[in-house]
Amino acid sequence: MQISVVEARDLPEAWFLCLRKALAQGREYTIERGSNVGHRRKELDFIVLQVRNPGSRPLIPDVPLGVPPPSSMDYVENYLQYLMTSFKADTEQYTYGEDLEYQIPELIRMYNVDGYNTNQGFMAVGSKESIRLSDPPCLRGIDTRVENEKLHFIVYFRSWDLWAGFPSNLAAIQLLKEYVASEIGAGDGELIALSKGLHLYDYTWELARTSAGLDDA
Repeated sequence: MQISVVEARDLPEAWFLCLRKALAQGREYTIERGSNVGHRRKELDFIVLQVRNPGSRPLIPDVPLGVPPPSSMDYVENYLQYLMTSFKADTEQYTYGEDLEYQIPELIRMYNVDGYNTNQGFMAVGSKESIRLSDPPCLRGIDTRVENEKLHFIVYFRSWDLWAGFPSNLAAIQLLKEYVASEIGAGDGELIALSKGLHLYDYTWELARTSAGLDDA
């Protein structure tokens, strides 16, 4: 497996750099199980993404004229309920908030009561039954560390839609990080994301090329 490492100053730059990386180096294959069976993906084997200043605004990227934006702040703010609360629509198999809702207060309590010097501030998503779902959770964990008085998040996605999922996911996770940081009296730190399945679906390849400035490449 090829390990890709991307370092970005903020979330929009992270998206653009990952678009370029996936288009240039992504393994192309036809999906046999999961979302969009029969379509093709360009997928990075494994990526380590380090965002130095994820709180810099804007949190979501701008795209060239004529390209539909992959997200909006209105969408991200609505999406937060799926990250922080157990609300779930009847048509949904899961939400991240089902697992995170009760862990977020405990994470805050842990840091406030026991201090910053711990490796136990990990919030898990999913269970042993998740593997039986036709569409199991993509985000599987949010790990945390407070270093130099700043709260850092380390997140893992088993599968990750780079075009439509990445911008909304990371913007909402950043808002969650800012909330937790304010509750524990820490500054806002880095956001590190890991995935063995960061991908672009075939119907977004041309949009991705345009957004990444590769039309003439």
